[in-house]
Order: sequence, then C-alpha cells, then structure tokens
Amino acid sequence: MSVPQTAEHRRLAEAAAGGWRDWGPYLAERAWGTVREDYSADGDAWNFFPHDHARSRTYRWNEDGMAGFCDAGQSWCLGLALWNGADPILKERMFGLSGPEGNHGEDAKEYWWYLDGTPTHSFQRWRYHYPQRAFPYEELVDENARRSKDEPEYELVDTGIFDDGRYWAVTVDYAKAGPHDLLMTITVENAGPEAATIHLLPTLWLRNTWSWGGDPAPKPVIRSSRPGSAALHRADGDDLVIESDGDDAVLLCENETNVGRLFGEMGGTAYPKDGINDHVVGGLPTVNPAGEGTKAALHRVLTVAPGARATMRIRLRVADAGASHPFADDGDAGFDRMVAERAREADEFYAAVLPPATTTTEAVVARQAFAGLTWSKQFYHFDVRRWLAGDPVSPPPPPERRGIRNGDWRHLAGHDVILMPDPWEYPWFAAWDLAFHCVTLAHIDPEFAKQQLVLILREWYMHPNGQLPAYEWDFGDANPPIEAWAALRVFEIDGGRDFTFLGRVFHKLLMNFTWWTNNKDHGDNNLFEGGFMGLDNIAPLDRSTLPPEVGVLEQADSTAWMATYALHLLSMALLLTSHDPAYEDVATKFFEHFLVIADSANDAGLWDEEDAFYYDVLHLADGRSVPMKVRSLVGLIPVTAALVFDRARMGRLDEFVHRGQVFLERNPGFSRLVHIRGDEEGGFRSLLALVEPERLERVLHQALDPATMLSPYGIRSISAWHREHPFRVEVDGVEAVVDYEPGESTSGLFGGNSNWRGPVWFPLNVMIIESLRGYDVSLGEEHRIEYPAGSGQTHTLGQVADDLSSRLLSLFVGDPSAPGGGPRPSDARYPLLSTDPRWRDGILFYEYFHGDTGQGLGASHQTGWTALVAHVVMTRKTRPQPLLAADGGPRHPASGSFPGPVADPAASPGR
Repeated sequence: MSVPQTAEHRRLAEAAAGGWRDWGPYLAERAWGTVREDYSADGDAWNFFPHDHARSRTYRWNEDGMAGFCDAGQSWCLGLALWNGADPILKERMFGLSGPEGNHGEDAKEYWWYLDGTPTHSFQRWRYHYPQRAFPYEELVDENARRSKDEPEYELVDTGIFDDGRYWAVTVDYAKAGPHDLLMTITVENAGPEAATIHLLPTLWLRNTWSWGGDPAPKPVIRSSRPGSAALHRADGDDLVIESDGDDAVLLCENETNVGRLFGEMGGTAYPKDGINDHVVGGLPTVNPAGEGTKAALHRVLTVAPGARATMRIRLRVADAGASHPFADDGDAGFDRMVAERAREADEFYAAVLPPATTTTEAVVARQAFAGLTWSKQFYHFDVRRWLAGDPVSPPPPPERRGIRNGDWRHLAGHDVILMPDPWEYPWFAAWDLAFHCVTLAHIDPEFAKQQLVLILREWYMHPNGQLPAYEWDFGDANPPIEAWAALRVFEIDGGRDFTFLGRVFHKLLMNFTWWTNNKDHGDNNLFEGGFMGLDNIAPLDRSTLPPEVGVLEQADSTAWMATYALHLLSMALLLTSHDPAYEDVATKFFEHFLVIADSANDAGLWDEEDAFYYDVLHLADGRSVPMKVRSLVGLIPVTAALVFDRARMGRLDEFVHRGQVFLERNPGFSRLVHIRGDEEGGFRSLLALVEPERLERVLHQALDPATMLSPYGIRSISAWHREHPFRVEVDGVEAVVDYEPGESTSGLFGGNSNWRGPVWFPLNVMIIESLRGYDVSLGEEHRIEYPAGSGQTHTLGQVADDLSSRLLSLFVGDPSAPGGGPRPSDARYPLLSTDPRWRDGILFYEYFHGDTGQGLGASHQTGWTALVAHVVMTRKTRPQPLLAADGGPRHPASGSFPGPVADPAASPGR
C-alpha cells in the first residue's frame, strides 16, 4: 500500500525518534467528579470533588483545563482561562452538571468544538462560545433539578444567554514549529452589537507531584522577571520559556489547595491554586509579588468593537539563550508564517487521506470527527494500589471504600496517554470504546492505534486472570470483547504487514478469551452471561447485578460476541501461520470454538422460531425459563458473527483443513454453519455464520422495517413496535418494563445518562454494516432481500449496507437544497447550531441520536465511537477482499475475511 508523502506523513514516519508526539492536547477538560479523585467512604465521586472545588483544590492524579496541551507525562500543562468581567469566577474549565444533578445524568452545559487536528499535533484548532453576560450556573442547576426524566434537558442556549449575539467566539490554534516549540494563537471575535471587554489568561502550570510524598525530585518552579515572559525550571527535564507578544502582566500562584476556603483550616500557602482567580475577579492580593510559583498566567485585557477580532500570540519552547525573537515574522520560521504553514499542511494531509469521491460536506464531517479523536487523547494517571491505601503524607482513606469499587484491581497502574471517549463527559478509558476509537483513528494514524490496542492488553492494565478493565467506575464489569475485531481492522487499514503487532495482540487475547470461557459460561453450555455488555439499560433489568439466588440470564448478545471473538482469533491465527506453522493448531481450536458456540446459540433456547429473533433467556431459581422478548440490538448482534473465506486459496494450510474436515465429519450437525458456494471462476467461497442465510432474511426483516427498527438515520437499538407493546416481566416480586424510548432515557439505570431503548447508536450499526458486506461477498449479488421491509423492492446485502451507511452520515448533513445546507438532523432542536454562520461550522458528535428525528442526545461532545462516522466515510461502498492472494501469500483481511475448511482436503491446491 503506497503512503502519501505529505509533510504530516513525514512527521508521522519520524514521530518515534523525532519526538513529535512528546507534546499534545493530552489535558482533560474535566478531572473533578472522577473516581481517581474520590477518597470518600460512600463512593460518591461527584459530591466528593465537585465543580465548585476544582478551581481551589489540587488534583491528585491528573489536571484539567480548556484548550489544553501538556507533555506526555503531564509534568506541565498549558491551557486557556477567560473572564468576561461579569462572571463570579474565571472560566478555567467547562461547566456541566454532575450525574445526580442532571435530569438525564451528567451533562456538559457549554458549547465548544474540536475543529481540526493532525496525528502529530502539528496543528490543532479549538473553538468556544463564551457568553458576555454572567454565566447562568445556578439557573442551569436549578432548572434541570426541577425537570423530570420525561422532560428534555435544559441547555445553555435555552437560557437566552446567546440572544442578540452577546458572546465571544474564541478560537485557539496550536502549531508546532518543532517537536518542542509550540505556537499558540488566541483569536477572540465579538459577536455582540456593542463593544465589549474580555480578559485573556493563557496559563502554564505544573502538575502537583510534590505534595503526596515519595517524590525525590526537587519541587519545580516558574519564575518571571519581566512582563510577557516566564521560565519553568525543573531538575528532571528541560527548562521551558513561555512568552507572549505583548507586555502582559504575569500572575503567579501555587498549584496547591486553598485549605481556608474549602475546609476552613488555617495554614497553607498565601497564593493557592485559585489565587489568580481571586486576584483578577476580586482584586485580592493572592498572587505572589516575588514573581514565582507553580502556576502562571499571562494577563491581557482587550476591548473589541462589535464584529471585530483581536489576537494574542503565545510561544512555549525549550529554553535556549540563542533562540531568535519568538514572534519575528522574517524568514520561513516566523510565527505567523509557521502557523499558516501548519494549517496548510493539515489541509494537504486530509486531502491525501480522504477518498477522492468524498463530498465537501462529508469531508468536513470526517475531518472534525478525526480532530475530535486527536483532542481526546489524554494523560491518564491512576495507581489503584496507592489510591486504595492512600498517600504517605495524607490521612488513610476510610476502610469502607475498599469494598465499593476496584478493590480487586490493585495491579492497575496507568501513567499513559490514552484515547478517551471524550475529554469532559467520559475522561477515562473504556475498553470497548477504545476499540472503536482505534479503528477510526487508524485511517490517519495507524501506529498510534496499534499502540493503544497493545497498551490496554499490557500487564499494568489487563488483570492477571486475563480480564480487561472495563471503565473507571467499575474495572471489573464486562464490556463486549471486540478487541480482536478492532486489531484485525487496524491491521488491515495499516496495510496488513505488521505481523509483530498482530502476534502481540493475539497472545494476550488468548488469555482474555480463556477468562471469558472460564467466568461467563456458568452452565458450561456455551451460552454466556456476560453482564450489561456495554448496552447499559437495553434490558428490563440490570444484567450486571442479577443476584444468583434469583436466577441466571443467558444472553444472546454475550453469546454472539463470543462466537465473533472465536472467528476473529481464528482469522488472526491463520494470518500468523504465514510466519509460523504452529498457529495452525490454535486456528483449529477457534474453528471448533465458533461452531459449538454458534450451535448452542441456535439450538439451546436463544432463537425464537415464531418471532424469528434471538432473545436473552432468564432461568429462574424455581426452574422456570422466561424469554426476554425485547426486539433489540441484543437479537441482532448474532448477525455480526459471520466471516467469509475463499476455499481456493488454502493450499498451505493442509493440517488445519484436514483437522477441520475431521471435526465436521464427527459433528455433522455443525455443517449447517459452514456454507459453500461456487463462483464464476470455478472456485468456491465459504461462509462461517452464526445466523445461517436461511434465517438471516427473517432476522433482517425486523431490523430493516421502518415500523420497527429501521429509522431514517440507521438501526434503532429497540424496535418501535414496543411503543405500543411494552415488554413486562416480574423478577423477584418486582415488575420490570421495557418500551420504546427514542430520546433521553427515563430509566435511572447506569445513572440515567445513557439510553439503549430506542435511539440510534453508531458502534453496532457499523458492525452490522460490515457484517452485511461480508455476507454479500459470500452469497453473491443474486442474493437479494426486501429493503426496506414492506416496500416490495429488493436489494443486495451490499446495497443495504451502503444505504445504512448513508443514513448514518445523513445525521450530520443538512438538506443540500436548503440555503446553507439547512439544519443538521443531529442539531434540529436548536437551528442556531447548524444554520447561524458563526455556529454551523462546528459539529457536535453526540453519544446517540433520537430514533425518530435524529436529534443528537447524551454526551454532546463524545467524539469517541460517534467518530466512526469518519470510518463510514472512509469505507463506504468498498467491498472486502479474500485474505489470501492467488499465490498463497497473505493479504490484509477486509471486513471479516479468512480462509476456512474445504469439503475435500485433497482437492485444495498443493495436496
């Protein structure tokens, strides 16, 4: 695969040696309210460290800020603070409601966008709309508290704060002149009708590593001896210099807790963490007149005419007495020229990456989705053993907390840059989210995507028993095991050459697969229990907390995920045989694993012949079995357990072919799961599928009917049929109900901030699309189904997949015939967001989308798995290719391609 040679591609090629990844947007937008900072006895992370404490209280594990950069170990941080002259506090971090405060759980109540970003962070663009009037903190809290779960969330735009355009459009551009030379341009535009004043405070501070005990390094310091400049001195790294393009006041305080404000205690520094805030807003003497500290802001006050713009330029670089003037515009290295050059190179990079047929609007959507991923890389620091025990110089945490969460994960010790779901809503990793992120990011940065998949399998994350950590609120929960799928997709996108990566991932996934079989198949019948499996409240009850004395829930989705897992490990093993024939042995193991799991899924109660659908089954302690007849994605996940292979290209896998054939002869009932058809060249293609083709059309009839699961914007998570026909079940004396909820959740399960009961979600839509393309390759273009169901029109499965892709993409694309494109469906509730010239260029990548209208809901800045829209753009109307080339050598596997057993081993080439 040829690689375009743009400037950014060249930086990527030298990133490891050249340090281009050393500095990046690795600073979270929120660290308050996280599990890491919770040292309470009751596990209430939101209340233990609330937003009101964030400006005054030192973080233990990692920092937060707006439009932030830091180094990979977060020894220093650079962010933006603002003040409009009316707010009671500086705007240093984004405001939002905690989980208990929001009527639908936690929710950011600001508007900001990640407009651009390159893989090496040579250019990044961030935008924020900052009100000119006092920010309505109390109004947002009070009104959302008043509203019920049946009402929509009360958003910032609902307050009228943006009426008459009285806000600042703040844009921050970062450009790297070199790996350790960062140029920051802050542009403020007055959107209001009158002249207005704004305070800009770009801030450099040190993460507090000195207050916890055990750090032998001397405390670093920032000093300033003249306006517009400060120097950072440290014993364990290069000294840095930060400079502005003006004679700005340099305000310094300490990144240490204001114990007087928060706890009413005497002592502590006179210049605490909120010292700059108190000085600017209240005029207090809380900044150090001696010009030193561990937090420094360059303070500029600007008055800007209506509709006009003003800029402030900042440069942070390694200290060098011989360096040129930081803002000189002469020569190729001039500040403004360098920023313009990096912006041009970003354009060049994405022009080379995006498919030639991509429309202008699609390119904007994909580019911002990619940008959101680059901004969602965050430094993640969490040593669970030390968190449980407490720090040497701090009081020990209450003993109750050991039993609340993560007590069995003492080995986990993260100190890494990780691609998070979102810098504010979910500033912590989730294993299955990360897999989706990596697949999308691989299109622009396959090396980092591979590193991330290897990282989550490393010994300081993976449990010694083989379990992967789910997410910070409960590492021990079970996420769908999709890491093998992600690894294969990343391997393919990268060109199918990095067998070292594939081998590293494969060996660790063997341990994880074994953990699943040993821990989530309690009946030892190849039907798996799993838990919530990432689908939160899709079931009538919390699948993670069902007491064993009540019963056991055998899950259609968990069982299908394990069948899919077996297929992907089989695919990996067969790829690796080109380097080591010993992998044929383990390939046979996973071929057999798939067949026994798929057979159980079809014949042991999960399949409902009358409904033509797969359901969970609750086996109660009194001996009764209750099918959980909810028509949802749970019953569609079996469709993803399908891989196609080309039998004619199997010559060198003699042992695997022979043993596979012997196994089928000994277990003839499994043969129905292996489907063989000839092609026009006289060869054969085979398909391994949990849902055999005869059943597939019946299952898809549910998924592709507009009256049930097919929305204009993709496949709904629960059928709209349940709008009039709720499912009810009594469990342990309590009636549980599931109906169709196309918008925000009315359930309190999982904090009430997530809804799998009707809206459209990207991750499983994408996996279903890829599976349909695999079926299409195997079954051929003559295999057509009615689409949409009830329309009387028939299409190939590939055409159905393409249409589903277009439906997903349409969420972010307005009506081309309307002026300016019209409102995007995802922003339909607030036309301002997609029609106003100052707003429409910013796209919000919501967590999920209303099943009827397409309105974006949930986490409004979750660029993680919704960034799969970029993957949709990159792969739309492509067809998977066979894994093995005609000469028997390896090819990169497309969506679900792998070789498999043939009916007659003697007939395969090479025998």
